[in-house]
Amino acid sequence: MTDVINLMNDLLWGSILVYLLVGVGIYFTVRLGFIQFRHFGHMFSVLKNSRKADSAGISSFQALCTSLAARVGTGNMAGVAVALTAGGPGAIFWMWLIAMLGMATSFAESTLAQLYKTKDDDGNYRGGPAYYMEKGLGMRWMGVLFSIFLIIAFGLVFNAVQANAIANAMNTAFGFDPMIVGVAIVLISAFVIFGGVRKIARTAELIVPIMALAYLALAIVVMVMNLEKVPEVIAYIFKSAFGLQEAAAGGLGYAIAQAMIQGIKRGLFSNEAGMGSAPNAAASATPYPPHPASQGYVQMLGVFTDTIVICSATVAIILMSGEYVPHGEVTGIELTQRALSSQVGEWGGIFVAVAIFFFAFTSIIANYSYAETNLIFLEHNHKAGLGLFRIIVLGMVMFGSVATLPMVWALADVSMGLMAIVNLIAIILLSGIVIKLAKDYNRQLKAGKVPTFDANDYPELKSQLEEGIWYSKETDNK
Repeated sequence: MTDVINLMNDLLWGSILVYLLVGVGIYFTVRLGFIQFRHFGHMFSVLKNSRKADSAGISSFQALCTSLAARVGTGNMAGVAVALTAGGPGAIFWMWLIAMLGMATSFAESTLAQLYKTKDDDGNYRGGPAYYMEKGLGMRWMGVLFSIFLIIAFGLVFNAVQANAIANAMNTAFGFDPMIVGVAIVLISAFVIFGGVRKIARTAELIVPIMALAYLALAIVVMVMNLEKVPEVIAYIFKSAFGLQEAAAGGLGYAIAQAMIQGIKRGLFSNEAGMGSAPNAAASATPYPPHPASQGYVQMLGVFTDTIVICSATVAIILMSGEYVPHGEVTGIELTQRALSSQVGEWGGIFVAVAIFFFAFTSIIANYSYAETNLIFLEHNHKAGLGLFRIIVLGMVMFGSVATLPMVWALADVSMGLMAIVNLIAIILLSGIVIKLAKDYNRQLKAGKVPTFDANDYPELKSQLEEGIWYSKETDNK
């Protein structure tokens, strides 16, 4: 079984996804007119009115925090350290590149999720790739396939990984028994998960900004303490990205390949652009401006914040510490803890443990919300089904807390890769709609208007949209 999973990983991440992610990112970057660069400032402008919500949807800010809760976790602290150790500092360049390209991909998938969202039995907005595969492409089978991959990855595997990171960090920093830590995580997670999507959003809105700002502040302190090393570290990253460090040793091709693979793999695990996860949060929002593309801008900011900002903070902490050893035995969260402790003292390791607890905990509850949305798509949202699924999710959290996870990590990579492939195919097939919506939004913006989506302008789409969300028959008949 392990050999099969490793073979699939090598196939997916050694070639298929590298080309697909970069290719789709370039495609949307060009088709959308380099939107992530030209409209960089607008990503922040959209947040001005992002606290608006209604009875059906959470606010855009809550949707951003929920998606960041899922994004900002072990990938930002442990994953970056793994990428550095396995792929060298050059992996960070490729992580940055895939994030910049991924911002355009994220715009596309989140815009589509907003457009094709529906209401569940409780009147809450639901949506995501499975929904636009069914409604936009008329391919429910594709949505079912995606939902299954997502439920396995986010509902089960990733939550075990996040719980494992918390348990290891708490054991390293405080000597806590992983079993006790696991029980605590399960109890706290259950309290939030059983409260539904709104409690998850409120929890993410409270925790994520505070912890992200605290982590960034500490990284800035480390950089200020090591200002003279900043140019050296940046040069080190770029030289390693193109194998200049390794060329003399004759390992040029291998070094570049490893840097690319690790950077792209860990970059996707961290920012999730193109994977099809964040659109599940984007769809649950009541957007302002009231246009599907506004959520595209919000979620682009999520990718930027996750990788370009928070992952880079971890990079700075590790590479400026003197603790980093290429292909060394110390990796993952332990390397991040050691690096920070060497800079600010023993409490640095404690801070990382606390940060990973909150980041990974919010990832667990956000991951669950994604899985729940896809469980609803599969029409298993009756109370008994949801209750059983929640118990299984919490069981995986407990399992992850006490298990050794090389196999689980490998399974996470496979699930993530399969999700991404299905989603990337779907958004390419629906790319024409994305381009139309982006042009409509920006045309209104240039005219000094608040961009507002009118389904009547898109008769070819209207039949695919759920009545009562973007249009209503009563309004149309007046």
